[in-house]
Amino acid sequence: MIDIRFSEAELEQRRDHLTDFIRQQVDDAGAEGAVLGLSGGIDSTLTAHLAVDALGADQVHGLVLPAEVSSEDNMSDAERVAESLEISADVIEVEPIVDALLAAYPEAEGDHVAVGNARARVRAVLNYLVANHENRLVLGTGNRSEAAVGYFTKYGDGAVDCHPIGNLYKVQVRQLARHLGVPDDLVSKPATAELWADQTDEGELGIDYETLDAILATHIDGPLSDDATCRLLEVDAETVTHVREMYEASEHKRNAPPAPEPLN
Repeated sequence: MIDIRFSEAELEQRRDHLTDFIRQQVDDAGAEGAVLGLSGGIDSTLTAHLAVDALGADQVHGLVLPAEVSSEDNMSDAERVAESLEISADVIEVEPIVDALLAAYPEAEGDHVAVGNARARVRAVLNYLVANHENRLVLGTGNRSEAAVGYFTKYGDGAVDCHPIGNLYKVQVRQLARHLGVPDDLVSKPATAELWADQTDEGELGIDYETLDAILATHIDGPLSDDATCRLLEVDAETVTHVREMYEASEHKRNAPPAPEPLN
């Protein structure tokens, strides 16, 4: 397996680069700070740390947005992150809003994917409600691995003003978080979008993040062929094909909605 982790010097450079990016995005927008959802996971935790480094705690507003499928441990971790960073945070229940959507369209009840995506989109609406009211930007918490295979909800967690950690693979997210002093129990906990009960990222993707990141770096983002990737990483062809198919099928999520070419 190849190693895509940063050196110590690169970690400091990346930290400075990302905090500069956040600061510039807020300044360019004439905004008064940033809003982000806190899930208790490592992506939102790292983004919160970077935002505080960039803007100061008083300019960062965290939202903890539990649904009925959210674990108490994750919500507790989300609140712990806000407390440790000394940022303002509000807890807003998502499920009553999702229930209202299902009351309007009960045919979707029981469809865990449709309802799970609705939860993500409700969270996006709440992020923007607070951000618009406070003249702040919404910071995304998605990483490069998720974006490449489409592991995010279109117009849900993908609906943000900028993606500070959008160029970091998942293993790099964990590495940078450790470098910034994030507690190890948060760094190493299993990743989950918690869109439905007992969901985990790796379980749904069908691949662990270390293997996924290596295939993305060498084959999707890199120059290696299928066969060369299999030999270098010592993975089977089906695994490489699985990652490539996820990448190709999710292309629409990474692009603006298409429009027809103008007529002459």
